[in-house]
Amino acid sequence: MQEGQYESPVPTVADRVAQTVVARHLMERVEPAFHDDSWGYRPNRSALQAVERCRERCWRRDWVIDLDIQKFFDSVRWDLIVKAVEAHTDATWVLLHVKRWLAAPLQLPDGTLQDRTMGTPQGSAVSPVLANLFMHYAFDLWLSREFPSVQFERYADDAVVHCVSERQAREVLAALADRMESVGLRLHPDKTRIVYCKDGKRRGSYEHTSFTFLGFTFQARGARDGKGAMFLSFSPAIGKDALKKLNEEVRKWRLHQRVNHTFGELAKGINPIVAGWMQYYGRFYRSKLYPLLGRINAYLVRWIRNKYKRLRGVKKARQCWEGITSGYPRMFTHWKWVASVW
Repeated sequence: MQEGQYESPVPTVADRVAQTVVARHLMERVEPAFHDDSWGYRPNRSALQAVERCRERCWRRDWVIDLDIQKFFDSVRWDLIVKAVEAHTDATWVLLHVKRWLAAPLQLPDGTLQDRTMGTPQGSAVSPVLANLFMHYAFDLWLSREFPSVQFERYADDAVVHCVSERQAREVLAALADRMESVGLRLHPDKTRIVYCKDGKRRGSYEHTSFTFLGFTFQARGARDGKGAMFLSFSPAIGKDALKKLNEEVRKWRLHQRVNHTFGELAKGINPIVAGWMQYYGRFYRSKLYPLLGRINAYLVRWIRNKYKRLRGVKKARQCWEGITSGYPRMFTHWKWVASVW
């Protein structure tokens, strides 16, 4: 069974309210205990902060373990989740709700229900805190206890571990594999790897010199120092898979075919979405996002040509485009970064 293939039955209004109350009850008790390098689904913490911390540590430590836990949400052991909850609350009503939600059957694509014996349902208000609580004991505290000098960033089930040498990385990875097995999880044999954070100063030839974390691919990239001189830095930028998904989303908009809309209406529709992409993926090495933004502009030029017969020629459409972008530079959010057509 692939993770995300099935969905839990749609919860009732009463269930949603109960899940929210239970999540709040648990968060008040577990939040103070969580590790400082746990970043997912916690107040005043974000994925971008995790990426920032990861970048800083990659500059200081040469090796990374890129962890991928196989089918995490499908494999979590119920007894260990309940045990973790019991460590932070003795409220009977909370434990009863948690046990009931864990045992809720999965809904198959054809609408039928399938009983489960492990895993935690996704999409509910309580799921993130249960997943975080499980990984707090299964990963965070264990790693801090067994390898206190090793640093990491974890966002839900996605984690990066920093090591000072390849030997240490191999030792930690072997121990982590055993640890995950002991709590009912398994590291993905193909996606979990040891990575050398190669840059302009780190030499040698290694099998893996890049990894992806929270949608950003870390690898050697050109950068400028304080004096303007170029050098190679091991840094994050939007990853290939993330960029592919955004491009697919832009294509689905079919902007060039929406000739019954005005230019302003198109802007109103896509600006909030594109602004979110810019805020997140543009945080690091934002030039990697420019081709995508230019592609949006190309669709808009096609819209002009389809909307107005007199502007169907490429030259006239481009002239019109230049007039709009210079006269209304803030109409589309992304024009402050890319106003040209790629």
